[in-house]
Amino acid sequence: MTTAAAVIIGNEILSGKFTDENGPWLAKRLREIGVDLCRIAIIPDELTTIASTVRTFSRQYDFVFTSGGVGPTHDDVTFEGVANAFEVPLQRNVEMADAIRRRMGDVPPAPALRMADLPEGTELIGDGLPVFVCRNVVILPGVPKYFQQKFQQFAHRLHGTPVQTRRITTHARESAIASVLATAASRWNAVDIGSYPRVTETPPTVIVTLDSRDQSALNEAWDWLTAHLPDICS
Repeated sequence: MTTAAAVIIGNEILSGKFTDENGPWLAKRLREIGVDLCRIAIIPDELTTIASTVRTFSRQYDFVFTSGGVGPTHDDVTFEGVANAFEVPLQRNVEMADAIRRRMGDVPPAPALRMADLPEGTELIGDGLPVFVCRNVVILPGVPKYFQQKFQQFAHRLHGTPVQTRRITTHARESAIASVLATAASRWNAVDIGSYPRVTETPPTVIVTLDSRDQSALNEAWDWLTAHLPDICS
């Protein structure tokens, strides 16, 4: 299956000043498409950290999606980090520079033109503020609205088989159903089975989820568990 990783870049996320919205949104969207999101890393605005993380993930996964660090300010260093990851120079992209001039005038501020200095070999997808793709790294803005818009412009290049999910809710404790879940997991290897307690509910419940791309195995496992789990909520 197609695999992916996300690199969320920003001191503001690590400091708790802002909450990351892009990682959770990306996880849901990739799941809908059928791409397996294998890792999410939240890292600071540091060149060496960006470069090493992108370099490692690009070797391990089919796609790497970055979030943040593509603006005009001093702490926007994602382009340079990606360039360092692949040991290529930054180059002034004429198409991007022209787009900036159309938006800001013939002589835009120098910091604005920094956004046109892209890693060598970067492909631009879309109009206005485009999606930047350097090899298998998709460079996206950090603002959630624009992150989502730009991802959608790239999404047609992603292909996969969506994961199907079924749920069972029980009032039994996890310890009381652990052996049943283990048996089901060993019998249906194509089904990912998880259990998630909800202790604040009255009475407490456990949600059992079954995920699979194999519809037949999913249905078989669900039928078996509904017959063997105690105290299932109606």
